[in-house]
Amino acid sequence: MQQIHRPKLDLISNQEQIPEPLSAFVAQLQTAIDTADAKLFNQSFAQDVLWGSPFGAVVSGYEQIHTIHLRMFANITPIAGASRYQVETFSQPSDDVIIAYIRRIAHLTEELKQPNQSEPKLGSAFDELALIMLIQREGQWWLAAAQHLPDRRDVYNQLSLNQTAPASWALV
Repeated sequence: MQQIHRPKLDLISNQEQIPEPLSAFVAQLQTAIDTADAKLFNQSFAQDVLWGSPFGAVVSGYEQIHTIHLRMFANITPIAGASRYQVETFSQPSDDVIIAYIRRIAHLTEELKQPNQSEPKLGSAFDELALIMLIQREGQWWLAAAQHLPDRRDVYNQLSLNQTAPASWALV
């Protein structure tokens, strides 16, 4: 069997070394979500952006995702700080490509929670994790792709050491 050479892609998780384009992108998302501004939220999306929603939908192209975000943002009352974006980790395999995990943490208020439960009401705020790819073209950084997943670490944390998780919960 032939040995495969696997390159190191310069994975960096030290939050103090976040590249400026990634920091600027996350700050832009934060300002946009705090003010419910879909235009600002999508400002750095490429024309041919690929977008995977946390609910399994796949969207291709700026116009399609911008239309969705316009509707989504029109139906919310902005509350600054209700969600917080943070860089989880990133890789910059070349000078013009950044790949990152960005976590959005929703700060649930009591009115968003179900009575006597810690789970949010259906359709309310939830935590999520997004894998994004930023690509630089002609000096400008653009979101080329993003895949969002609901953050369900709480489900795994609820399992005791003596319980066995169902096969469908396999941690990868």
